[in-house]
Amino acid sequence: MALTKMQYDTIEREYQERQLLSQRLRQERRAQVRSRIPGFAQVEDAIASLAVSQGKLYLSGEGDALEALKEQLADLSSQKRRLLTQAGFPADYLEPVYQCADCRDTGYIGREKCHCLRQREIALLYQQSHIQDMIERENFRTLSYEYYQGEDLTRFEKAVCVSKNFVRDFGENYQNLFFYGTVGTGKSFLSGCIAAELLSRGYSVIYFSSNGLFETLARYSFDNKSKEPLYNLYKDIYNCDLVIIDDLGTEVTNAFVTSQLFSLLNERHLGRRPTVISTNLSLEELRDRYSDRIFSRITSSYSVCKLTGRDIRIQKKLGDPARAVI
Repeated sequence: MALTKMQYDTIEREYQERQLLSQRLRQERRAQVRSRIPGFAQVEDAIASLAVSQGKLYLSGEGDALEALKEQLADLSSQKRRLLTQAGFPADYLEPVYQCADCRDTGYIGREKCHCLRQREIALLYQQSHIQDMIERENFRTLSYEYYQGEDLTRFEKAVCVSKNFVRDFGENYQNLFFYGTVGTGKSFLSGCIAAELLSRGYSVIYFSSNGLFETLARYSFDNKSKEPLYNLYKDIYNCDLVIIDDLGTEVTNAFVTSQLFSLLNERHLGRRPTVISTNLSLEELRDRYSDRIFSRITSSYSVCKLTGRDIRIQKKLGDPARAVI
């Protein structure tokens, strides 16, 4: 999956609008201040005049005169800040106001894309894949325990606690999660809860079904036409704040899949970038289906949560919840 040229053009226009908005706000504030503070316009005009002189002296190489001019500029700038604060304005009231101070609303830091631009691209990918709709339905606010009872309820409660702790400590403590167990017991739901919460906090999250992940990696690896448009997404799969792989084991497993999965898990682990995996496979099936290296990486580096019980989707259709009392 990749963004279209039209989507990239839309993002570029958004950043242009951000910059224009910042410029208009700054102009409005300057006009307000110049009209309300006596002497402010004169100080600001003097700074502009000296700045022109500074440029001329810099080109002529007159070092002593340049240093004297710098002192005058510093004194006038100090006067400017003092006039602002005495009139009740913040000292930085006329500084540019950016939605992202890191890139100054350009989308780039040097030649690299800023985190805000990458998050905007990821948000569009979410819309394109309809995952945004899913996490609006499946989040901690809509979580329910009514379809669990007994040991199944205990396991689900533990998994919820682990998930909430994962979100709470995200960015501070490096963790990975592995949800496994029977079909329809809340594994994908908890993955969606985590995605929704972290996205709302501004983290970059990529959520893939297992099939979708390996199809994307295969297209990037073998389809020359897809390599360039998929390049940024490929980088993000390895480098974004969180990758969620849903329904591991539903893909056709082969040497390519096994190699790509180990590479992804290992590289993200070495970079201390968290990963969440859900699967209907048992631990024994996981070990038999994938390499020993993958099994070892998951069991040694992930918090493992087992979920069991009757398929909630079937219970909802039958209108037969366990209705356990918590």
